Amino acid sequence: MHMIAEAATGLPTLLFTAALVVAACFWLLVAVGAATPHAFDSDADLEAWGMGGVPVALALSLLALFTWLLATGATVLLAVHVPDGSAARSLRLPVVFAALLAAWRLTRFFVRPLHRLLPDEPEPSR
Repeated sequence: MHMIAEAATGLPTLLFTAALVVAACFWLLVAVGAATPHAFDSDADLEAWGMGGVPVALALSLLALFTWLLATGATVLLAVHVPDGSAARSLRLPVVFAALLAAWRLTRFFVRPLHRLLPDEPEPSR
């Protein structure tokens, strides 16, 4: 457990930990009714990134979650299997970028079915 906490609060995974905390706080505000899931929809269009069709907050929250999970897991695996030194430090940054790329692809994969359940735009009234 100590290794996971150290990996989540160490650089460069700390950036994704902060993004995950912000996303969790936003969804707590949604749960108590202080915000809506569509609060950021007019600000950004994620269609070019392949994550369109769902609320922007949902897509970015999934991206933050997947990136954090993959980056923290990869950092822990590096700590276990690569001896501490310059090799481990030089591998940490490429592994985090690979985690970001894999998380983006995972988010695109999960957004497609969610598009039918949680549409970005409301259905037109009859």
